[in-house]
Amino acid sequence: MTLAAIAAEAGVSLSTMSKVLNGRPDVSAATRGRLEALLDQHGYLRRGAGGGTGGRLVELVFHELEAAWSMEIIKGVEDVAADHGMSVVLTRSGSRHSPDPDWVEGVLSRRPVGVVLVFSDLPPEYRAMLRSRAIPFVIIDPAGDPSPEVPSVGSANWSGGLMATRHLIELGHTRIAAITGPEDMMCSHARIDGFRSAMTAAGLPIRTDWIRFGDFHTAGGKQHGHELLRSGERPTAIFAGSDLQALGVLEAVRALGLRVPEDLSVVGYDDIPLATWVSPRLTTIRQPLKRMAEEATRLVLQMAEAPLETVPRMDLATSLVVRESTAAPA
Repeated sequence: MTLAAIAAEAGVSLSTMSKVLNGRPDVSAATRGRLEALLDQHGYLRRGAGGGTGGRLVELVFHELEAAWSMEIIKGVEDVAADHGMSVVLTRSGSRHSPDPDWVEGVLSRRPVGVVLVFSDLPPEYRAMLRSRAIPFVIIDPAGDPSPEVPSVGSANWSGGLMATRHLIELGHTRIAAITGPEDMMCSHARIDGFRSAMTAAGLPIRTDWIRFGDFHTAGGKQHGHELLRSGERPTAIFAGSDLQALGVLEAVRALGLRVPEDLSVVGYDDIPLATWVSPRLTTIRQPLKRMAEEATRLVLQMAEAPLETVPRMDLATSLVVRESTAAPA
């Protein structure tokens, strides 16, 4: 089936079909949708998707650029791209759930070899448009629960929460609180589920008011840390679902005239470089952010060479890094 035949079937000119294929914006949404459906129906894949102006590019897309952890992902993508003689174009778009609609138009024009996204999922219509141009995509560290047909690279969030809490229990803590991320992110719940599992296995009570959903940022950790530590019976340890939140807890501790780890033990999550620069140095769960980015980039380049028979889903192991922010309760 030629493009001319598909254009004739749709009742449009070949130039209109070309505009759709090249991601041009001057085509109505209705016409674009109709032509995309016909291209998909006939199994059309754009050949040589890497041969256009963006043929040596890998596109990396974030919803936010938080320097404390995004740099690790950028480094991982750049290292693998450089090994293949390619460059990286960095885009910021949308919310943590999905990029904005105008991003799709842009990426179709740029025609990268592949796309690495730091989102929880990709809407079906975006997937269809990328696949119709043979632009492979992979999601890093899915914050939600991606569709089974979306390739992704994440980490073992449940195991991380379990290890962090077990470490505190083994030190002798029984009054342990947890501050995780936003309630609409699956990784937040997975880390709390690991916390609950460790507490239950040790026969320790779980106080619902000591489980908080934050925002993975310093401000959220500081706010919840203040609230937890100003209560009548305060916890002796806090598991924070990100290093940034753990740093916020440290601020709250200092503001209240307390000390870490003498009055409170703190465990973070991610092991960003800043975890070794604060005082005391932060005990944390190492999430292999750079390696996750490397694996996602290798995967997207492999998919650009040839379609894979199955949709890859990869969860990399997390590990406990013990430093000076945790100790036995006084």
